Amino acid sequence: MIEKFEAVIGLEVHAQLLTDTKIFCSCSAKFGSEPNSNVCPVCLGHPGVLPVLNKKVIEFAVLMGVATKSKINTNSIFARKNYFYPDLPKGYQISQYEKPICEFGTIEIEKKDGTKKNIGITRIHMEEDAGKSIHDRGETTSIDVNRCGVPLLEIVSEPDMRTAEEAYLYLTKIKQLVQYLEICDGNMEEGSLRCDANISVRPFGQKEFGTKAEIKNMNSFRNVERAITYEIKRQIEVIEDGGKVIQQTLLWDADANEAYPMRSKEEAHDYRYFPDPDLVPIEIDVEWYEALKGKVPELPDAKRERFIVEFNLPMYDAEILTQTKELANYFEQVVKVTNDYKGASNWVMGEVLKVLNEQKISIADFAITPQNLGELVNLIQNGTISGKIAKDVFAEMLVSKQQAETIVREKNLVQISDTSEIEKIIQQIFDANENQVKEFLDGKEKVFGFFVGQTMKATKGKANPQVVNNLLKNKFESLKQ
Repeated sequence: MIEKFEAVIGLEVHAQLLTDTKIFCSCSAKFGSEPNSNVCPVCLGHPGVLPVLNKKVIEFAVLMGVATKSKINTNSIFARKNYFYPDLPKGYQISQYEKPICEFGTIEIEKKDGTKKNIGITRIHMEEDAGKSIHDRGETTSIDVNRCGVPLLEIVSEPDMRTAEEAYLYLTKIKQLVQYLEICDGNMEEGSLRCDANISVRPFGQKEFGTKAEIKNMNSFRNVERAITYEIKRQIEVIEDGGKVIQQTLLWDADANEAYPMRSKEEAHDYRYFPDPDLVPIEIDVEWYEALKGKVPELPDAKRERFIVEFNLPMYDAEILTQTKELANYFEQVVKVTNDYKGASNWVMGEVLKVLNEQKISIADFAITPQNLGELVNLIQNGTISGKIAKDVFAEMLVSKQQAETIVREKNLVQISDTSEIEKIIQQIFDANENQVKEFLDGKEKVFGFFVGQTMKATKGKANPQVVNNLLKNKFESLKQ
């Protein structure tokens, strides 16, 4: 039945900005502080207080607008979004409605089959966060208002996505952009990147949208994908059973792998938006805007294409290496030391990422400097050590933080490339394994690997593998004559 229907998906993403202070007061915006400690009369909404806009928030909004090819409105205003909730002390949230700071942007995603698609962005606007209700303390609910007034960017997409995969890729791209711009850490688990999904289904060929439901409480990228998949299937089943999808807000339960109703969905007019009388309109100066554009770093798509051209890397390598700006910078520091670009890429994507995943650390906390890794790659490239020995050296570097060359010298790990020395060892192995020699000469060529292994074992892995292979081939050729 799924083949008869098409999903229509739009995402509302909230990115918590990496400012030191809140959007309208000087309270700290730091995550993880003691509950209700980062508060003042302004963010608590006491009578008579006046908000003062944090200029950094506008700067971050403009940077995101430029990165998403959005129209930057030189004049925008704040509005009050009125609703009651226990964790909203003022009874309203300062946001933007009629005149947001950014509009009409786009983000390009690339699907697994290699096809690319542009996802439209309706608007990007600034707003303050609400507090947090904590429901895990028995029969009582606790309120932590530290988050009140923490600056957010809300990024609202067009309903351009048709599958859970597209939504996942779009959200991943937003995370990548905000991290490259250094305006948000993109941590969904800590709530600094949050996503609500609006989902409806319609028969293929129908132009009109179906009735949408909104899903909240998705705290990981995989949960976004799973929740959307679940809701698409649920709505189709409702329609196929003769029912009607109702507009409502659903909460995603990751443990049960299902969503359950929270409330009927409000429309915009239910919030009674009106311009905030305490905040003047925002006027963006042209010179300041041009200066801000110059602060936009090389973004992931451009960096990926440059890695392919400049370092002659496959698309797959470039994709992995540019996933985060920190990893891309690390790789670029490595290839300042070595010209073996592919070798460097293999080490970063393989051994380095393996350690980061196992230790659950970022590249900033990685024990081996790019300089030292580049020198290790050079030692392999110039034949000083083999790839196998290099892995042992890498493991030692993780612990001792010494340079690769120092470890190789102290442990006497220099690769043996002296042909006369290796030839003597090969002759000894041939003399001790006459039956295997006969098997190879009789056509059982798989035995060749046995001799390679024995030679490497005898040299404790220090023989140059290429030299070993060439000498063994020459030795067998001479025996066949």
